[in-house]
Amino acid sequence: MLYFSKLRIFTVIIFTLVFSYFALSNFIKLDDDFFKQKINLGLDLKGGSYLLLEIDNTPVIDEKLQNKVFEIKKYFKEKSIVASNFFIEDQNIKFISTNDYEKINNLLNDKESEINPYYQKFKSHEFNVINKNDEFILELSKYGFVLLKQNSLDNAIEIVRRRVDEIGTNEPNILKRGSDRILVELPGLDDPGRIKSLLGKTANLTFQFITDNKEESFGTEKLSFEDGSEIAIVSKRIIINGDNLVDAGVRVEDTSSETVVTFNLDRVGSKKFGKATSSGIGKRLAIVLDNQILSAPIIREAIVGGAGQISGDFTFQSATDLALLLRSGALPAPLNIIEERTVGPDLGKDSIDAGILSLIIGFFLVVSFMLYKYRFFGIIANLTLIINLFLLIGVLTLFGATLTLPGIAGIILTVGMAVDANVLIFERIKEEIKKEKNTIIAFDNGYIKSRTTILDANITTLIAAIILFFMGSGPIKGFSITLGIGILTTLFSVYFIARMITAIYLIKNKNKENII
Repeated sequence: MLYFSKLRIFTVIIFTLVFSYFALSNFIKLDDDFFKQKINLGLDLKGGSYLLLEIDNTPVIDEKLQNKVFEIKKYFKEKSIVASNFFIEDQNIKFISTNDYEKINNLLNDKESEINPYYQKFKSHEFNVINKNDEFILELSKYGFVLLKQNSLDNAIEIVRRRVDEIGTNEPNILKRGSDRILVELPGLDDPGRIKSLLGKTANLTFQFITDNKEESFGTEKLSFEDGSEIAIVSKRIIINGDNLVDAGVRVEDTSSETVVTFNLDRVGSKKFGKATSSGIGKRLAIVLDNQILSAPIIREAIVGGAGQISGDFTFQSATDLALLLRSGALPAPLNIIEERTVGPDLGKDSIDAGILSLIIGFFLVVSFMLYKYRFFGIIANLTLIINLFLLIGVLTLFGATLTLPGIAGIILTVGMAVDANVLIFERIKEEIKKEKNTIIAFDNGYIKSRTTILDANITTLIAAIILFFMGSGPIKGFSITLGIGILTTLFSVYFIARMITAIYLIKNKNKENII
């Protein structure tokens, strides 16, 4: 019925005013203490940086194989199985066994050995076994490669997200691309130099002692200082690594005004660090980041509190970036930038202007047609259309959505669909007036009988928008969000706002002829 209770009228007005307030907060200065949320502009509107990163999984595969060799050796030792000449070649594990060949062969290939913990622990469908005389070859299976790359990609995305969030970029877009690529879109970031530097570092931090050896030997490695001032022979034994870090920050020394990076260790790291520094007094401790020595202070006393600092020739910015890297954690594998684009703010402004101009032109044409075709009810439809746009923008603002150029296209499409619903209703009303003398009943029948058609058309479009949101990515999602929300606000404005205004007008003009 066209009857609206006072409660329903009050609810519709309050709902409309609240979301209109949210929408207006994007255009005029309002009380930020009450509502600070704004619509974020996407990369194509605001400008920013676009980076496509590719993971180099070679170190991850090597580490996986090294760990597997260690596990196999340990298991063979516990079971008194003789095997020798373990080595890794072409991403395969190879070893030889003469005396216990049959025993190992049964463990690896006998189907009955699946109940054996060795089979479950070491084979587990991640490795294929190849036998050549006395030699065994364990190669990663297709399943093993897929699992390893998937885990590596998931971990890398999480670390990238932490690093980007630390910078404070609004609404970054971080997505998977295939099995080994990550797309990073950073709206509003004009200079990608810093983010490239942060994402390009693995940030694998280790603490290792510098030895007294003059030449590299077994158990040591040669590393250079970051500033190129020195090359040192470092023990391969890692005292602690970045996994033991709880927090990292920046501090400026009061006496020397030197900028240092402070860190705190977890309980296990504190214990290991305290034990190592207690026995290593007088030695140089190398603080290594990605195979380069940041600094190598001499240990003067045991460090047992679980806190320390990294000094070096840091600027405040470089120290801040290092602390950020340490807090966010190390990447599982290096990331290579294979594609980079920077969208300048001028291009963003042009896109906004073009989108707004197209919206204004489309809006003007629709308004003119409705006024010409339906006179006063055209005014109601146009007023509803304006309110609908405010509701749409208000909902987007409330949820802090990111508006892109395809999103503006979704808003423009909403304008057309909103008017389409009113046209269907008004044409149905014209048909009902020819059959029904009572104007109020004719209008009520027009709204009721057109409801099914309007719902069918809008629900099918809403289903398509939902599918686009979940199956699409980037610009497609931006379009589907504004389209989907626009459909919901359109149905509300047509069946509540426009219908309420129509009912009020009809009650006051129920005896008027040629009302539509």
